[in-house]
Amino acid sequence: MGITSLIIFLFVGAVAGWLAGQLMKGAGFGLIGNMVVGVIGAFVAGFVLPIIGISIGGGILGSILHATIGAVILLFVISLVKKGR
Repeated sequence: MGITSLIIFLFVGAVAGWLAGQLMKGAGFGLIGNMVVGVIGAFVAGFVLPIIGISIGGGILGSILHATIGAVILLFVISLVKKGR
């Protein structure tokens, strides 16, 4: 992975984390928090979406949408776990 790929990867994670924060809580988590949520969300979506038969197109917008969906799923599960305490 070159430096350009890493920068794009982190950019997609940051945007996806911010979007998921806006959709779920109404606020972001800061730059690093958004990146972490977005990157983990991309992994979650990469696992969950093919199981339920959803395929999202390629490109930067497709990657952002994919990671955002996964980040929303991640934040939803985290909120359920917090409510269960």
